[in-house]
Amino acid sequence: MEQLPLILGTGGAVLLVAVIAVRVSIRVGLPSLLLYLGMGVLLGEAGFGIQYDNPELTQSLGLAALVMILSEGGLTTRWTAVKPSLGIGIALSTVAVAVSIAVTGAALHWLLGLDWRMALLWGAVLASTDAAAVFSVLRSAGIGKRLVGALEIESGINDAPAYIAVVVLAEGATVDWSLPLLVVYELAAGLVIGLAFGWGGAQALRRAALPATGLYPLATVAVCVVAYSSGQLAHASGLLATYVAALVLGNSKLPHRSDTLSFAEGLGWLAQIGLFVLLGLFASPGRIFESLVQGLVAGAVVLLLARPLSVLLSALPFKIPWREQVFLSWAGLRGAVPIVLALIPLSSGVPGAQGLVDAVFVLVIVLTLLQGATLTPLARVLGLAQHAEAHEIDVDSAPLDEMGAELLQVRINTGSKMHGVYLAELRLPVGATISLLVRDGAGFTPNKNTRLQERDQLLVVTTAEARDAAERRLRAVDRAGRLARWKGESGQ
Repeated sequence: MEQLPLILGTGGAVLLVAVIAVRVSIRVGLPSLLLYLGMGVLLGEAGFGIQYDNPELTQSLGLAALVMILSEGGLTTRWTAVKPSLGIGIALSTVAVAVSIAVTGAALHWLLGLDWRMALLWGAVLASTDAAAVFSVLRSAGIGKRLVGALEIESGINDAPAYIAVVVLAEGATVDWSLPLLVVYELAAGLVIGLAFGWGGAQALRRAALPATGLYPLATVAVCVVAYSSGQLAHASGLLATYVAALVLGNSKLPHRSDTLSFAEGLGWLAQIGLFVLLGLFASPGRIFESLVQGLVAGAVVLLLARPLSVLLSALPFKIPWREQVFLSWAGLRGAVPIVLALIPLSSGVPGAQGLVDAVFVLVIVLTLLQGATLTPLARVLGLAQHAEAHEIDVDSAPLDEMGAELLQVRINTGSKMHGVYLAELRLPVGATISLLVRDGAGFTPNKNTRLQERDQLLVVTTAEARDAAERRLRAVDRAGRLARWKGESGQ
């Protein structure tokens, strides 16, 4: 009990610094997860001297944090936004994982002299993209919704097959004809369990008369956690069940939905912060430097060979343009998930697993710096960046839920074809209107003769039914100007 004030004070200080670090990372363009890792390293043996070396506990806490991150990702994902990308997203989260494991394993077997099982284990650990990185980076990067939707689906689902592959290889299970059937069962059962809990939870929450508004967000997240637990107990994919349940819940007409989404976002940030600080605390700088070469080699294989080839094969049935394939290849963001997966063989006592964990730390840091800093410029070079994209903003007022209304914030960036368009020429659908325009720091209510300019910010009020049509119209005018419809631009 004497240590409790110190523990709570340290935890609160770390959380406060981490929250401030989010703002700093946005200003300097440095991914916040690296700052969190750095905070953990600073607290650890190389800094303040906190000794922490427990891979089993780190793995368990890491999986718990991943459940929270997937819950937040599913709850805040709009089904209408990702539905057009469902096919390519599923292909990236299944076919691409298998291809990436095979290609990475074969390359590292040849380049690093690893035995086949260990080489494939490296491939399985590195096959999964990171949900936290994708949700936090891509949603604010100004990329088209089709690509963001595909990458969100991939990052939300591909943890499941990658986790299964890591467990099978770490336990030394016999690889025979029954393995594909096992994988199919675990994914199919996880999908069914997620759908059942998502639908059942939505029905129960709509009928429940809870005594306090704040209980609805807690109950919603609890449904996602129980979905994970049920999936694992059924020897299915609990991670997939979590994401699917959250996706169904997030797209249902939940009571106090805005409060639930705000709570889920805060919980997701807390999970990310805690996870990366914990992983930084677990890391040993001395060992990481010893694994520098292996990490760089593995990173080069994943980034330049395995990821592009897996995207190419996954995209073949969908006729994805080459520019989008290039972006999808480069946007396979790695974060905490590969590190958590690497802890599984370490906890199981697999020989050489410590070197894998240390190399993955190197890889995550290098790839996060490289990919995070170049994603938006690459999208501009490829002509995939959107100048003015509608973003849902957090609103804590419950009456909006009762009215079926939503708020969208639109920023008109330099180069947008919206510049010079009169408000009347936007021709937003019935049910959507621009209620506020902010220009040079001053806000005013626009009228039909107001002419839009670069760097304007618009607040759009829309009914839930008109939202998708409003977003499509805004994107169309952004790309092609006032004559977007005549030019065949639909805003998809």
